[in-house]
Amino acid sequence: MLGEYRITGRGAAEISASVERAVGSGELEPGQPLPPMRELAQRLGVNPNTVAAAYRTLRERGVIETAGRRGSRVRAKPATTGREFIRVDVPAGVRDVSDGNPDPALLPALGPVFAVAAAQGDREPVLYGHAPVDPELARVARAELDADGVPDGPVMVTSGSLDAMERVLAAHLRPGDAVAVEDPGWGSLLDLVPALGLRTVPVGVDDQGPLPEDVRRVLAAGARALVVTDRAQNPTGAAVGAARARALRSVLREHPGTLLIEDDHGHGIVDLPLHPLAGTTRHWALVRSAAKACGPDLRLAVLTGDPVTLDRVHGRQRLGPGWVSRITQRAVARLWADGAVDARAVAGVYGRRRDGLLGALAEHGVTGHGRSGMNVWIPVPDETGAVARLLHAGWAVAPGARFRLGAPPGIRITVSTLGEDDLGPLAEAVAAATGPGSGPPRSYV
Repeated sequence: MLGEYRITGRGAAEISASVERAVGSGELEPGQPLPPMRELAQRLGVNPNTVAAAYRTLRERGVIETAGRRGSRVRAKPATTGREFIRVDVPAGVRDVSDGNPDPALLPALGPVFAVAAAQGDREPVLYGHAPVDPELARVARAELDADGVPDGPVMVTSGSLDAMERVLAAHLRPGDAVAVEDPGWGSLLDLVPALGLRTVPVGVDDQGPLPEDVRRVLAAGARALVVTDRAQNPTGAAVGAARARALRSVLREHPGTLLIEDDHGHGIVDLPLHPLAGTTRHWALVRSAAKACGPDLRLAVLTGDPVTLDRVHGRQRLGPGWVSRITQRAVARLWADGAVDARAVAGVYGRRRDGLLGALAEHGVTGHGRSGMNVWIPVPDETGAVARLLHAGWAVAPGARFRLGAPPGIRITVSTLGEDDLGPLAEAVAAATGPGSGPPRSYV
């Protein structure tokens, strides 16, 4: 049932816009079924092909999904600008450990490097037609990629990791193609893929990264692309080790036509070595963001890959925004070249907080995961109940639904700003909220 909302329109564009407005405003909720096409066509007095075209547009935009005989329904995470992320509203007095942000105290000062970059821009202004990539940033980035064993390839700059992934996927895939993604995995990517008209295919993850047999199964079934997080996987903290990398390369060699995308957003905040898969397939890309180490507002990532992929991405970027601010590029180049972020020291801080929480949880009989990065993933039997009970106890955690396709329930805790005195009380609250004796909260904070 659609409640009181009535879909309107005479043309396919009007019908799809009517549905999209309702999803964005919340009048049509995630998971809510839409009328069968013939039924809606009869109600609106239009040809069924018109409704079919409207539904196809909505699918390609990532607003609805079709499940065979079960019909069409609003996606669990519809790609509309009006709907907030699945999250917890944090009331006053509640500690927020849900946001996934780095510790501001560990971010470098940006004022001095931007002042130098801006002064250089005054002397040597970048104009239309100039090179889109700052030579110094390309040099520094390529040197670090070489040191980590990433195959040689061109260097591009995009507005963050997600921008790079979107451009790479669009460069090779077409609506309806399947993309293998980690499950649980980065919520923004899980939203982006269907918004591009692509299909997400889940791949299981353990502490060492994607499970090779799952990858083999989905690639054999026709998945055209695979996205792998090398380190600091969100939300589980997984990191691809040497043995897992060998196993994944072996699988990928069986499917050389796979588009491989590697996300190394953990660069600069982890002390585990990179074990790249890049170069195993014909088309590949590896992206490194400055967000976690230097600050999310920089909106900058470095992308490398095979020449065909990078040429396509560059060509499309040239037709759109053209380039990422060279002033920002110069500032990031300075930060990286000067070692403004001590990756080992930052990784040590996050590691002590992460390991401290995992140890405190273990003392209460709770198993958590967090091999690298700034997040801890905790499997729970009742995700909604655990989130509500923890909120009642004064802790806002991220519900696992934001990160899951078919994986079991869980919650994510960001350890970035936890102090030593927080670990015991938080672990105790998690144990109370997820244990066999836990019950519903008497009230909400």
